[in-house]
Amino acid sequence: MKLSGFKVLTFDCYGTLIDWETGILNALQSIAKKKGLLEQKEKILETFAKHENRQEIETPGMRYSDLLALVYRRIAGEWNIDVSNKEAENFGGSVPSWPAFSDTVEALQYLKRHYKLVILSNVDQASFSGSNKRLGVKFDAIYTAEEIGSYKPDPKNFEYMLRKLETLGFTRSEILHTAQSLFHDHVPAKEFGLTTAWIDRRHGQKGSGATPPPPQNVKVDFHFKSLAEFVEKHRTEVKSDTVLADAVTA
Repeated sequence: MKLSGFKVLTFDCYGTLIDWETGILNALQSIAKKKGLLEQKEKILETFAKHENRQEIETPGMRYSDLLALVYRRIAGEWNIDVSNKEAENFGGSVPSWPAFSDTVEALQYLKRHYKLVILSNVDQASFSGSNKRLGVKFDAIYTAEEIGSYKPDPKNFEYMLRKLETLGFTRSEILHTAQSLFHDHVPAKEFGLTTAWIDRRHGQKGSGATPPPPQNVKVDFHFKSLAEFVEKHRTEVKSDTVLADAVTA
């Protein structure tokens, strides 16, 4: 199996292209400091993951920025901290300020020359539009939780994406789902028979950070520590194929 054998890369965005853990930690800094947790990054992220997942299950049709505002209140409630409506709204609206990973733009610009690029993200359209300005490419399709009406790992999100891509002429065997979150992406992607590439942004760290741990052991087809590593592997394949083709025609 080769990376160059696929026509479409379907991406999770937050955690894969956008460094959402840095964004989340920055946006929660004020209440984490009040709680005395400022230096306990994994504890903060674990608390966020718990409440975000519960809220997505409870209100699957809620716009993500509004959902995040409720998550902020849930976290503050667990930590016994009073927060204002404005503070909660600011957290909900913080997504466009979350930074891209340092390798994201260059990698996407390279991959755009070889694949159709598609987003399947657990956010609202306005939030992604803000993030999209940081990504440096024009995506061929963007599917958000707001549009679909549910949040990954709900199978509806993958059903929707696959149905849309089928109308564009792409089969499942031509799609490589590329994501960081085992919980949100790799488990459901495998249930739909998709080939997957794990961009393991948390390599070398304990725990699962801002995502819940997966409910089972997950088999992935490709495993990379970064998107830059993915690109390097693809470049190596292309170079090898070119050398082989030249040898055959010589």
